[in-house]
This record gives sequence, C-alpha cells and structure tokens, in this order.
Amino acid sequence: MRPRGVVIAVCCVLLALGGCADEGALRSAGATPGAVGPVRLWPDLPPATDPPLDYGESDSSRVPGVRVSDNDVRSVEALDVVRAEVRARGDVFSGGDGMYEETARAIVACGTAAVACPVMRPYYRDLTGNGQDELIVGIRMPEQQVGIRVYLAENGGLTRIMSTVEQVISVEVAGRDLITRVASAGIPGYEYRTAWSWDEQQHSMLPTRDEIVRVKPSASGVPVPRLVSPAPTVAPAPVPLPAESP
Repeated sequence: MRPRGVVIAVCCVLLALGGCADEGALRSAGATPGAVGPVRLWPDLPPATDPPLDYGESDSSRVPGVRVSDNDVRSVEALDVVRAEVRARGDVFSGGDGMYEETARAIVACGTAAVACPVMRPYYRDLTGNGQDELIVGIRMPEQQVGIRVYLAENGGLTRIMSTVEQVISVEVAGRDLITRVASAGIPGYEYRTAWSWDEQQHSMLPTRDEIVRVKPSASGVPVPRLVSPAPTVAPAPVPLPAESP
C-alpha cells in the first residue's frame, strides 16, 4: 500500500504545480525599445572661465529685531515679522525684500486702518527636516500677486530662507516641498509649477523642480501634447492556456 500512496501523493503535487504554472506563467509584454544614451552636443565648447553664482547665495536673510524663544516660530506673530522687515528695508522694491510701496504702508497700518491687512494667515510646516516647524507667510500685493516668505528659527532669531512674488494660483506643501502654481501671462493656457526645496549647502529654499503644464484645451481644436507624465496603461487580461491532455 505504501508505494501506491506515494504515487498518488506525487500525482497530486504535479497537478497542483501544473495549475499554478497555468495561472501565473510569465507572458511577454511586447518589444522593448532600445536604450539611447545622452549625446553631448558641441563637445568642443570651452568650459566657462567664471564659476556661476550660486542661486541661493542672496536668498537668505536675518530678520532684524525679532527674538524667538526656544527657537519656536509659533512664539512670534507673523505680522510682527513682516513689519520688522518693512521697517528695516521698506524702501527696497526688488529682490528678496521687494515690496510695493502701498503694500508696505498697508502692513504698517495693519490693525489701525480700515483697509484689510495684506498679511494672510500663517502656516507652520517642517520644510528643512530639522524636526521643528518653519513659518510660512503670504502677503497680498497689487495686480493679484502674492509674496511668499518662509522663515527658519535658529540661534534665538529668524532667518528668512525663501522669498518670491508671483501671480499665484495656489500654494501647496507636499512632504518637505513647497509647491507654487503660477499663472503664465506669456503662454495662455499654461501654468508654471515650481517645487521649492531646502538646500543645506545654500541654507535656503531653492526651486529644485520647474515645469510648464497645459491646463486648458487648445482654442483651435488641434490636440496639444501634454507636458505631464502620461497615465499608466492597463495591461490586457491574460488569455488562459488550453488544458493539457491527461
């Protein structure tokens, strides 16, 4: 009886393996295009003689006259921070400190004048990865523009690590990236999307990813190639193999 039992057990195992092979067999996904490596154009161009200026070299700035207890940005008022910058550099109209004159006047008058204060509700997020929140401030400006500033608490004070003024559509935080969607006046139907990320070497937030995305259909009706990643294709359902004869 033992040999017969062994034969039956082996047959059961073989049938089970055969069923698994039918259901999970590998199938070809089709031909794969050959990889094409990068080709350097104009290889004889001489190298630049002057090193380029680091992008974030002048983007960070210490906020004068603001003390932060325990390096906690929640211990200071966003309006007080912006007011301190206006008092120190209110006559600067370009660069990281750039601000419209009427916006600077409205900030100084916040709480006392009838006009709405241009400093919006602050947000707190850890954008540097140091385990503490940074202060994110938005400032309404003329011509539908918004000034976005980020402050890092360190050494008992505040360092501004990002400043930009854009015609903003929306602002989001994804992970430790601050992402801005900005209207494109020069290219109708498109918008700019920029991801600002902390750069330890520059000690500031830098625009690490920038893209132009189409958001409206072409007025001519001619299909326009999308500049975003295509949606993943769904693989066709596998065709069952014919059962083998016993």
